[in-house]
Amino acid sequence: MEDLVTQGKNNIEIARRNMGALMKIKERFEREKPLKGLRIGMALHITKETANLIYTLQAGGAEVAVAGCNPLSTQDDVAQALRAEGIKAYGFKGESSEEYYGFLNQVLDLRPHITIDDGCDLVTEIHTKRTDLLAEMIGGCEETTTGIVRLKAMEKDGALKVPIIAVNDNKTKHLMDNYYGTGQSTIDGIIRATNILFAGKTVVVAGYGSCGKGCSLRARGLGANVIVTEVDAFAALQAAMDGFRVMKMEDAASLGDIFITVTGNKHVIRLEHVKQMKDGAILANSGHFDVEIDVAGVGAACTSKTRVRPFMDRYTLGGEAGVSGGGGAAGEHSVYILGEGRLINLAAAEGHPSEVMSMSFCGQALACEYLVKSGGALKAGVHTLPEEIDNKISELQLDVMGVSIDKLTQEQVEYLGSWREGTS
Repeated sequence: MEDLVTQGKNNIEIARRNMGALMKIKERFEREKPLKGLRIGMALHITKETANLIYTLQAGGAEVAVAGCNPLSTQDDVAQALRAEGIKAYGFKGESSEEYYGFLNQVLDLRPHITIDDGCDLVTEIHTKRTDLLAEMIGGCEETTTGIVRLKAMEKDGALKVPIIAVNDNKTKHLMDNYYGTGQSTIDGIIRATNILFAGKTVVVAGYGSCGKGCSLRARGLGANVIVTEVDAFAALQAAMDGFRVMKMEDAASLGDIFITVTGNKHVIRLEHVKQMKDGAILANSGHFDVEIDVAGVGAACTSKTRVRPFMDRYTLGGEAGVSGGGGAAGEHSVYILGEGRLINLAAAEGHPSEVMSMSFCGQALACEYLVKSGGALKAGVHTLPEEIDNKISELQLDVMGVSIDKLTQEQVEYLGSWREGTS
C-alpha cells in the first residue's frame, strides 16, 4: 500500500511539471479563493492529471470529492495517494457497474454545489435519483462529447434543471484534447494491449469528428492504411479530402486489421460486421461508453472467449468469417476485443498526456469560477464559456511553451472594425 501511495505521488508530480497552464491558475486561485466554501463533486477518470485539477480546486477554497467515470480508467496508485491525503476519492480499476454507481453516490453524499462530469452520469444520477440535491446546485461542467450529447437531449426534453458549462466545446478542449490527446493515447493503448505493428496494417476508424481525425492522423503517421466510416456527409467529405478512403462499415469490415470506434454512438460495430472480419482482427473503442462495439452480441454468438492478455480477449466464432484461418477448427475465426470495449486509451494506457489535459482542466477550473461569478444569472441549460476565457487558456499554454505572438496595431483594429475601406 505504501509503495502504491509513493508511486501515485511521484506520478502526480511528473504530471504537475507538464501542466504549467493549470498551475498558473492554481497560483491565482491560492491568492483569490474564488471557490471558497463551495463543495465540488466530480466524476472524472482518476488519473495523475485529475489529481492536479483537484489540488487546483482546493487551492481556490473548494471541498472536493471524486469518483471514477469509467470502471477501467482509475489509476490505483493515484487514487491511493489522494486518499492518503484525506481526499474523498472513490474508485478502483476494474470495479463492477454496481460499485461504479455506488461510488458516484458517495460523491453526491457531499451535496455538491458544482459538479464536474465526464459522460453525464453524475448529472443524470442527480436528475433521476437524487433530485433533492438540485436546490443547492449552482451548476455543473461537462468534459466530453458524449456527455454534451446527453445534456442537450436533457435540455430538449426540458429535463435539465441547472446550468451546465460544456467545457468540451472550448477550442482548447475538443480541438486539443480530442484531436491530439485521443489520437496519441488511443494508439498508445492499442499498442500496450497488443504490441502490434501499425505499419502496413489497414486501420478502420469509425467516426471523423475531432477524435476520429486525431486517430486517423496518428495511425497514418505510423504507416497504416486508413479507412474512415461516417454517417455525416460533411465529415465524410473532410476525410476524403484529407486523403483517406471512406466507405460503409459493411464494406470496410472485411478489409480492416484494426478497428477503432470514436463516434459517441451505439453498436457502430455489430455482429454482422464481425462475421465479415479477417481472422485475428482487433477491435478497440475510444468513445466514452462501452456501447460502440456490440460486445454482448459478439459474446452471445461466439463459441469461446479467452483472455489472452490483460486487456485483450479473443472471441472465436463459427464458420461465418469473411477470411478463414488462424489454426482453429475448420471454418472458425477469431477477433480480439480490447479493454472489454471500454476506453482503450485509459483501460490499457494512461489516457491523454498531461500537457493536453492541462488545457482541458484549465477549462474545468475556469468554468467553476465562471459559474460562481455568474451569481445565478445563468438559466438551466447547456452553456459555453465566453470566448475570452477560452482564449486566455491558449495564452497561458503559449506562455508555458515559450511562444510569443503578434498583436494587432491600432490601425489594424480600426480596419477590422470598419466596413468603409475596400479596394483602393
